[in-house]
Amino acid sequence: MNPLEPISDFVNHRSSLEFEGKPCKESVRRYPRVISVSSGKGGVGKTNVVANLGVALTQLGKRVFVLDAELGLANVDILLGLTPRYTIEHFFKRQKTLKEILIKGPGGMFIMPASSGTPELAALNAGQKFHLLDEFEQLADHLDILLIDGGAGISPNVLFFNMAAQETVTIVTPEPTSIASAYTLIRILSTKYSRRNFSILVNLASDEEEAQQAFQELFLHVDQCLKSPSLEYLGFIPFDRRICEAVKLQKTVLEIFPQCPVSQRFRELAQLILDKPISRKERGNVQFFSRSLLRSAN
Repeated sequence: MNPLEPISDFVNHRSSLEFEGKPCKESVRRYPRVISVSSGKGGVGKTNVVANLGVALTQLGKRVFVLDAELGLANVDILLGLTPRYTIEHFFKRQKTLKEILIKGPGGMFIMPASSGTPELAALNAGQKFHLLDEFEQLADHLDILLIDGGAGISPNVLFFNMAAQETVTIVTPEPTSIASAYTLIRILSTKYSRRNFSILVNLASDEEEAQQAFQELFLHVDQCLKSPSLEYLGFIPFDRRICEAVKLQKTVLEIFPQCPVSQRFRELAQLILDKPISRKERGNVQFFSRSLLRSAN
C-alpha cells in the first residue's frame, strides 16, 4: 500500500479530520506531535485524562489518534463504551493492519484498541516494535497528534513508550504513594534512559493550593536526588463528581457536561499543550517516534 494514499475511514471522515487533498511531499511534510501520558502507579485517573484531553484537542481542530499502550489490558475503549471488533492482538498476529483495527471515538478522534487479558503483550519484542513502526509510518501524514495512554508503573512497555514519545506527561495525585511512584518513574527514565524533560499534571486535587503542594513535593524529591531532570507544572484537574458520573456512563465529561469547570480545565490544558514551543532537535513527529523505537528495539 502506498503510504501517501488516503487511509480508509481514518482520512475519509472529513468532518472530524478536516483532511483536504493529498499529503504534501516529503520535503515539506508536517509530522504529528507524539505525547505519552503515564503515571508511576495506577488509580490516578490517567486514562480518563487521556480520553478527555483527546476530545478537547479535537475540539480545537486537531486530528487526534489515541494509542492505548496498555496493550494486554484494554482501558480506553472500555472507558468510552466502545466495542472494537479487532484489537492490537489481531495486529500483532498479522491478521489485521493497524488501520483495520482503528475505531472512531468521541469528538472524531481515532483509537487503537488494546487487547484484554493478553499477558504476552506486556513487553513487546523487537519484531513487534518494528511491525508497529512500519504501520505508524503509514499514518504519519494523516494526524496532528499521536496521544499515547502510556500505562502505569515501570514495566517494559511503559518505559518503551515514554522513550519513544517526544513529549511526556506524568500524572500524579496529591497522595504520597502517587508522588513517590512518579518519582521512581522519572528516576528510571532519567538515569537509565537520559530523559531530561517531564511535564507534570496533578489530577484529582481539591484546589490549586493542594495541586501546587503535590508538585512541589515531587520537585523537591527530583531536585535533591537527581538534579538534572527538568519538571514543568502543567496545572491540575480538580476533583469533580461529574467525572465519576461520566465514567459510569462510559462517556467523557466534555460530552456530558461541556460547560462545567472541569471540562473548561481540559480545554485549557489542551490549548496549553498546543501552545508549548517544540525545540528543533525534539521536533514532534513520527520520524522521531521511529528513531526512538529503533533505539529501544536494539
